[in-house]
Amino acid sequence: MTLIRFVRRTPCAVLLAAQLGGVLLYPFLEESFAGRQLFALFGLVVLGLTILAVRATPLLSWVAGLLAVPAVGLLVVQVAVSNEDLAPWASGFEFALYLYAAAAMLIYMLDDDHVTTDELFAIGAVFTLLAWAFAHLYVVVQALDPGAFTAAVNPTADRTWTELLFLSVTTLSSTGLSDIVPITGHARSVVMLEQVAGLFYIAMVVTRLVGMNASRKAREQN
Repeated sequence: MTLIRFVRRTPCAVLLAAQLGGVLLYPFLEESFAGRQLFALFGLVVLGLTILAVRATPLLSWVAGLLAVPAVGLLVVQVAVSNEDLAPWASGFEFALYLYAAAAMLIYMLDDDHVTTDELFAIGAVFTLLAWAFAHLYVVVQALDPGAFTAAVNPTADRTWTELLFLSVTTLSSTGLSDIVPITGHARSVVMLEQVAGLFYIAMVVTRLVGMNASRKAREQN
């Protein structure tokens, strides 16, 4: 019961923890059919946590559910059969869901002047949602434009999910540490959009939340 209350009170914290845990799990799940099945099952868990987190925000949770239905169906099929052609379709719906959830959490964080514990965790959750959203968009781009991304190792091969997520996180955080490189016009356009999104998030959202938290502490001291 304590765990259930924690999940209900801090859904953003649980979602953030699950996605960060996924970063450690993904490399173990990409090399075999059984691993890819577990990968799809983990994707279902993250989708469920995302919908739960959206329910805590002012936006409509049924929209998130509507976007999740086809993604869930495609992931379930991926669990049952080995069909890599379904991955870009599932990624397209997951991109839309994660982007909607990130927007919902932004509104949730900026909705009032009182910063709750879950809203502080939402800072990280929005970042990971955006990173996951663009990583799924890269999967779609790679399917539509083969050879859109290259790397130092196996430069002509399709990039794995872990590689594309690595590219997304390094792009969104503006660290520039990725050895995964977009080499076609469409891929570079999407990467540039993520760079702009990362700068906007850090400059506009995080700065405002930190300022709101500082103002609250100043009022409490007066």
